[in-house]
Parts: sequence; structure tokens; C-alpha cells
Amino acid sequence: MNIIVCIKQVPETTEVRINPQTNTLMREGVKSIINPFDMYAIEEGLRLKERFGGKVTILTMGPPQAESALREAISLGADDAILLSDRAFAGSDTLATSYTLAGAIRKIRDYDLLICGKQASDGDTAQVGPGIAAHLDIPQVTYVKKIEEIKDKAIRVERMTEEGFEIIESPLPALLTVVKEINTPRLPSLKGLMRSKQAKITHWTHKDIELGFENLGLSGSPTQVVKIFSPPPRESSQMLSGSIEELVEKLALIFKKELV
Repeated sequence: MNIIVCIKQVPETTEVRINPQTNTLMREGVKSIINPFDMYAIEEGLRLKERFGGKVTILTMGPPQAESALREAISLGADDAILLSDRAFAGSDTLATSYTLAGAIRKIRDYDLLICGKQASDGDTAQVGPGIAAHLDIPQVTYVKKIEEIKDKAIRVERMTEEGFEIIESPLPALLTVVKEINTPRLPSLKGLMRSKQAKITHWTHKDIELGFENLGLSGSPTQVVKIFSPPPRESSQMLSGSIEELVEKLALIFKKELV
């Protein structure tokens, strides 16, 4: 079974900087990590390889520094890693990002399953995984909490819902987005760390995946950020104490003052 796991390198801190000219995230000089949800996607890919054989390829799009995220994935047990890095990709929204990743997956060609984390911690849109499936015209199952069975070119999974879960069966190839309940990510082994330092990372630009400029980066992103600002600080709060009757009276007085 050949598995492709799509990951993203995100800022480790929530105190991100925004370019005032382009309204895009500034990643230079900011410590980055693999998106936490993508760690579960990597782990699930590795577990499936251990069960069924095959290989796990890690795919990401980002600046050159994103190579460190790919090396970390290799240290965990991934077989190959591909970095999509090109100035033409800069400023991509979720549509342009999923379009670019889908183009790379078409170039890879040989795959049975695509796995993504449910969403990225810096954008929280949960759109890129489903977008990839739409561009490739393959089935998708989101919020997967358990893979029950893979047999006869089909996969059966448990999908988390607000009320519980659903059992869904899909033909392969397919794309899954996974939640943290699916597994516990492993730590790298010493052998894996040594291997990751020597591993060759494949670098592709827009020319390698044969995509035109019109659908890439800012020019291929219909979503445009008009303005970014920090919310005003919260007003100071107060802690109320006393019996239920006393608390009701105190709250009533506060509400009366607010209404005056």
C-alpha cells in the first residue's frame, strides 16, 4: 500500500507576524513545527505501512525551511519526502494550496491512500484536505477517528460526528482527514534520527509539477485578506462570591448599572 501524507509546517507560537503589504503570514525567523494534527496523520500512515507493507511519502508545500519538517517525518519512519517550494506558491489560500498539492500528487501517480490532519493550527479552515480530494476527483472522508478495515480496494472507517460516529466505506484511492483520537504519535528512534540527517529530500517547483502561474499563489487565490487587526483587550473582570440568593442580587445590580 502506497500512502501519501500531506503535512504543513506552522509557527510554534500564536504570536505570528503579518506582512502589512500583502496581509500574509511572515514565516522567516519564526520557530516552526509540524502542524500537531498532521502528526496523527503521519502516525496512521506508518501504522498502515506496518500492517500492509508499501511505503509512506510525506508531501508539503512551503519555504525552504519546511525541509526540517520533512526530515522529522523521516525520522519517525517515512520513506520519502517531497517539498514544494517556489516563489510562485507564496500567498496561496486554501484553494490554491490544494490545487498545488493535487498537482504534485498527480505527478507521484502511484498511491492508494491520502491522509491529512483535520486542519492546520495557523488557519483552522479544514479545507485543504477536502480541496485536494475535489481536485483529484476521489472520495474523501473527514474527521476519521478509526480505520476499521482495508480490503479488496476499499476502506471502512469510523468518522467522528457531534452526536457520536458514523461507519463509512469508500473505494480506494481515497483521502482521509484524521482527528487526534485516532492514535498516539510515536517518538523518533536513534536510527530514524540518523537516517533523517542523510535522507535526500526531493524539491519541486511549479515547473516540475507543470502548473501554470494563473492558478498558483496570490493570483490563484480568490480569497483575499482585506484587513488584519488585533481584537481590543478585554475589560477587567470580577469574581463574585456568596450564596445563590446573594449572587442573584449582585448580578441584578451589575445588569442595572450596565443598562443605565
